[in-house]
Amino acid sequence: MIGLILGTSEGKLILNMLNKYTEDILVSTSSSYGGSLLKDYKFKYLNDKPLTKEELRALLKEKGVHTLIDGSHPYAKEITKNALEVCKELSIKYIRYERPSVVEEFLQHENLHYIEDYCDLPKVLSFKGNLLNTTGSRNIKTLINLNLENRIIHRILPTAQVLKECEELAVPVEDIIAMKGPFSKELNKAIILDYDIEGILLKDSGVEGGTLEKLQGAIECNIKIILIGRPKVEYPVIFKDLSLLEQYILSTLA
Repeated sequence: MIGLILGTSEGKLILNMLNKYTEDILVSTSSSYGGSLLKDYKFKYLNDKPLTKEELRALLKEKGVHTLIDGSHPYAKEITKNALEVCKELSIKYIRYERPSVVEEFLQHENLHYIEDYCDLPKVLSFKGNLLNTTGSRNIKTLINLNLENRIIHRILPTAQVLKECEELAVPVEDIIAMKGPFSKELNKAIILDYDIEGILLKDSGVEGGTLEKLQGAIECNIKIILIGRPKVEYPVIFKDLSLLEQYILSTLA
């Protein structure tokens, strides 16, 4: 059985590719929302909740997974770390698919500040105005714990679970924009202007994650850009091109 960890829109493309050759697939997503997007695809087993390392090991072993494709988000550090370790322990072939970066041409822009982690954010916040957080709801608690002087506007997925998490963290409703992206450059600009945003916090989430439109909108609005870099991981096998991934999978199935 082939295992597939999904966390980006390309996951459906990978699953569709695999369906040309097999249905003997285990799919793992971190949410029921992610699982609900896969109704038109074929697989033998679906996990739609976050897994600990021990749970992942047990699942892969129980289902007899011989190859694991990790298509999680570039910033999903924990699941990738666990997957690498479990595959090594169980002698499972690990394959990483990671969406290409799109930020290289912007790295020298005068308004862009590159940081490696959230803890570095206070070092580059040279303004006390409003900050637009586009890095996801799972990082809201981290931002709150930084005790920044800035008002932070959080752009999040409009799901009941995410909104419940925001409520539990006592995030003011006026600081929540619940919309599903990716967003156009013009919509990013409209939000920046409407909320009087002075800085935007973003990740290098690739073309599919709307990173280009965020960067372009921020530059045209002349606001500060704080970019959190991708985790630095050494992968045994990695692809950033779906066609090359397909060729490799075919060679392993032969």
